[in-house]
Amino acid sequence: MATSTDRADVVVIGAGLAGLSAAVRLASAGCTVVVCEEGPRLGGRASAFTDRESGERIDNGQHALFGCYRETYAFLRAIGTDHLAPLQSRLDVTMAAAGGRSGRLACPRWPPPWHLVGAVLRWPALPVRDRLGAVRLRGFLSDVRRRGAEAAASAVPADQTVTDWLVRHGQSPALRAWLWNPLAIAALNQSPDTAAAAPFVRVLGELFGPRAEDSAIAVPTVPLDELYAEPARAFVEARGGRVLLKTPARVRVGAGGAIAGVAAGGENIETRVVISSVPWHALGRIWDGEPPRAMATILERAAATRSSPIVTVNLWSDGAGLGRPFVGLVGGPMHWVFDKRAVFGSRARHLSIVASGAEDLVAIDNAAITALAARQIADTLPDLVPGRIDRSVVVREHRATFSLAPGAPPRPDPATPISGFWLAGDWTNTGLPGTIESAVVSGHRAADGALAVNRQSIVNPRSSIFNAGFTIVSSRCHR
Repeated sequence: MATSTDRADVVVIGAGLAGLSAAVRLASAGCTVVVCEEGPRLGGRASAFTDRESGERIDNGQHALFGCYRETYAFLRAIGTDHLAPLQSRLDVTMAAAGGRSGRLACPRWPPPWHLVGAVLRWPALPVRDRLGAVRLRGFLSDVRRRGAEAAASAVPADQTVTDWLVRHGQSPALRAWLWNPLAIAALNQSPDTAAAAPFVRVLGELFGPRAEDSAIAVPTVPLDELYAEPARAFVEARGGRVLLKTPARVRVGAGGAIAGVAAGGENIETRVVISSVPWHALGRIWDGEPPRAMATILERAAATRSSPIVTVNLWSDGAGLGRPFVGLVGGPMHWVFDKRAVFGSRARHLSIVASGAEDLVAIDNAAITALAARQIADTLPDLVPGRIDRSVVVREHRATFSLAPGAPPRPDPATPISGFWLAGDWTNTGLPGTIESAVVSGHRAADGALAVNRQSIVNPRSSIFNAGFTIVSSRCHR
């Protein structure tokens, strides 16, 4: 039962990337925002924690950014941390397979999108006949340049998988194994044999964008909480908002079918606007009483959405480091290895070894997963023999992302049938897979939609709706 009352222009439920990016956008517009997070720390599925033995900060899953993540970098610039995720000038990645076979894929200084085609044509990891397959994408490239990535993706048949699309475009098994499949698994968190092609094509279209740096990679030089979570909290609080942890939020809907407030822990928060950024599997739990019937279709689709896991093995050993931030792994159960010494500097000395779409690994015990990861590293990177393993920490994200298999339920738009209730989250209808960019895009869309539509509802607690004398102009909250 609520014991006190507060007022807010907007209540945001969930403090992951989607919720915090929405909150920052709203706070920038002058709104007083309250963010409610049920868990004990910020970040949702992109968070960090302290290892109890080493004292090192560990991300709950390694995340990389691309130069085409425009909304993400706009968010980071707003909170002053974009310099903590520095981009390569152009794509430069090393892929390695068992037996020590490896090759560096580095883009030449050619105009996009041909710099990526040129990188593949000059890639020593593959025979020339396989590299020439990249040229067969010229029709797709022309379509992207003419119509844009979103339109190109919308033309892909809904029942087509990533593998179907790649085969149709003449990409050989070797080129798929070394380039496209690792990219698809990283972006979609699902096997290319089962994931729908359209989101992958959207990602490819963005990577083949008008700027050479669109395909460049950034690995954050600080843990995720320092990259965005804590700076976003500070941003919101500096503008009169609050960020509450360990605070379940329950949404109240009035008899007229509009938002009537939020019960948050021991508080009753008076508000007319709520943005839910909880994941698909939690949407049914945020209501004060039975969910409103107007939300039935959205809730049924959310409940029917399947999940895909990620497993990360954090490994401390007496072996040498990578000598670079990361290496892609070809043909094994683990897909990427990140050297946190090369990324974080002296504050860390562990490797993070990641398996995306890890349905086959998520139920295996920690010792077995650690042994499997160490064996793959030894087979793939013989110069990085782990030697004695001092410690390992296995992190399982059972619901890391939503499934993108053909036939998955439709993803919801930001606006809902409930007046004043908006949806955000990477699983909403962004057209992108479950990436950082999708989460931030969704947060910005929900915030912008709420500001545009609810000009007479989003008000400062000291405004006309409570005390008179408050106006909203140009979709902004003004004190």
